Amino acid sequence: SLKQAEKAVHQKKEQSKTKCRKARRRHINLVAEFNRRQRKNIWLETHIWHAKRFHMVKKWGYCLGDSPTEKCYRACYRAMTNHCLLQDLSYYCCLELTGNENELLKQLGRICSTDTGLTFEEACCLSGKFEGCLNLYRADRYPKDMLGPVTFIWKPRDGSENRRLWIWMHPALKQDILRELKAIFQCLEPEEICIPEPVTTSIQEEKQMDVVLSLGKKRRKEDKEGERAMPVKKIIGDGTRDPFQSYSWISQTTGVVISDRTMEILRYRLIGPLSHSVLTETLKAASLQTV
Repeated sequence: SLKQAEKAVHQKKEQSKTKCRKARRRHINLVAEFNRRQRKNIWLETHIWHAKRFHMVKKWGYCLGDSPTEKCYRACYRAMTNHCLLQDLSYYCCLELTGNENELLKQLGRICSTDTGLTFEEACCLSGKFEGCLNLYRADRYPKDMLGPVTFIWKPRDGSENRRLWIWMHPALKQDILRELKAIFQCLEPEEICIPEPVTTSIQEEKQMDVVLSLGKKRRKEDKEGERAMPVKKIIGDGTRDPFQSYSWISQTTGVVISDRTMEILRYRLIGPLSHSVLTETLKAASLQTV
């Protein structure tokens, strides 16, 4: 009888931990669950939306939507041809180069060729008005040893000689391209100001989840401790980099800085005739302030 009583108490405790759907769907619980489940494969910020509607696959260190669970091909085609379809391409990797424009163009010219089309110094792209697309090769090895296709965007000029360039690539190509960029710019030393944050251990995450579940009950507005315990959605590293590795390197000779901006700069693709209308309705231009 004593064992049955202990078993009943244990079952009662287990039942009390399971929250109703309304409690599970509270923002505080959703964010904690989002953070807790990213131990092996990184989630995109749209992961929960995709997980409800797509068959998910684990590729390149990410958990991505592969094929829809419902037959929505006609709806997607209709959106592409008549309305607007949005795709989340945030799993593509972004490398940021900062430094003197002439130095950047001089070294970048070694990993591409005018024989294949436009290069990094194409006038329309160099101004920052258009995105460029090209194939990269190992330094001075064209037409051999191709690294892969990339897209790039220059930040528009601000009057100084220093420029900023963003290069986007598939996660399967990132390590090879990053290694080549670090070699040609001699960026071998990690930048001091970019210290990687330590990853929260699984035990700490479990404790955080317990705190969140305990906060699932209705709290008073003046509960300051509860406000401080609110979790924040975090993306730890990315699918192509260990979170303990440095993500920014500087060259002592050229002054060029290479930074890994993967999962820091999100990327979305809008397809369809109403894409421009959607953007203009969503984004509001900031007013210019002269100092």
